[in-house]
Amino acid sequence: MTRSLAYAGVSYRYPGSDAGIFDIDLEIAEGELVAVIGASGSGKTTLLKLLAGFARPDRGTIRINGEDVTGQMPEARRLGVVFQSYALFPHMSALDNVAYPLKVRGIARAERRRQAADALARVGLAERSGHQPAMLSGGQQQRVALARALVFRPHGLLLDEPLSALDPGLRVEMRDEILRVQRDAGIATLLVTHDQEEALSIADRVCVMRQGRLIQVATPHQLYDQPADAEVAAFVGQSNLWPGTVAAAGRVATAIGDIPCDTAGHAPGAAVTVLVRPERVLPVGEAGAAPGVFAGRVVSDRFLGPVRRIDLAVGDGVVRLETHSQETVAAVRIPPAAVRLLPRETAPTGGRT
Repeated sequence: MTRSLAYAGVSYRYPGSDAGIFDIDLEIAEGELVAVIGASGSGKTTLLKLLAGFARPDRGTIRINGEDVTGQMPEARRLGVVFQSYALFPHMSALDNVAYPLKVRGIARAERRRQAADALARVGLAERSGHQPAMLSGGQQQRVALARALVFRPHGLLLDEPLSALDPGLRVEMRDEILRVQRDAGIATLLVTHDQEEALSIADRVCVMRQGRLIQVATPHQLYDQPADAEVAAFVGQSNLWPGTVAAAGRVATAIGDIPCDTAGHAPGAAVTVLVRPERVLPVGEAGAAPGVFAGRVVSDRFLGPVRRIDLAVGDGVVRLETHSQETVAAVRIPPAAVRLLPRETAPTGGRT
């Protein structure tokens, strides 16, 4: 049996409000991890609640392993859920917390303790099985919650902002742990997160939500390099975004000057938004007359450890670049391959960095 999670034409509107999610079609395959990102109020958590059964859609179908579960209660759906707060029982040991889902399913005590011990071992907590949550670190509590979500062999795994309560350094360690455990389990997984880096680093596909709709569903590389529009480009990572006009084949006019690029598919005079990621901008010590080279004045130079983030005033706009170089930057070069032309409908009124 293929274990998959699916939404087919799903819509849900909160009573007395225009907020909700609309016309969602999405399938998460067995072993796939799909992350959902978006601004606050975009519908991320609502999407998870509908799959978990905590809310029911006004229209459309929820399927688990091909079965219509739209009318089923949460407990009947056999989904493992890890919440932001972990929701561990404070008076129970780690072992008993993990064993609890097996207890409510009528598994005998000896067998459920054996399975819970195995689950704790898989997340590296075999030696902490007798500890209560208050005796565990945040990362260890998160692992207990993950073991509890997987111990009863669920049909799917739902992760609701599981790392947001952790310190940044531990968050990186735990997202790798989640991916390892998820891959070992080979289970369809939906991750809701506000952390773009988290989503891009571990997801097979990333969904961007805006005002209750799926705007783009793509691999992390596709989402970053080929965003659907300027708003997605601005939301995912750092970006240079300039309104532009195709001046001629292979050249687009912007506030910083004419930029050489591939204009295929855009006729001269077409209004576009020009996207260039800051790490694709190359620092140049001295300005020259070569195409794609722009002299400017440094207006901001921030040291971020591994890189410098520099804002360079060029013409009537600003170019942001990220560089490892410690040399003085007097100009930049924008390679044609670094330029992506996006629809103008959502173009900002000025350069976005």
